[in-house]
Amino acid sequence: MGKKSKRQKSRLAASTTTVSEVQSLPSRPSEREFNPDYTYVIKDLKRIGILAGTFFAILIALAFILQ
Repeated sequence: MGKKSKRQKSRLAASTTTVSEVQSLPSRPSEREFNPDYTYVIKDLKRIGILAGTFFAILIALAFILQ
């Protein structure tokens, strides 16, 4: 039983030091905000949507023609 109490004490001591270290750091204001530019992604998604729509329209038209 002695080993368990030593482990618990060491874990408690380690956790209290990490908490105090984290709290002692000064909070700095964010100078830059993360603002990614996804305009090229939107263009690609629109192009993919248009192509998919035209292919489905062609498939539906062919289904009616070939029946």
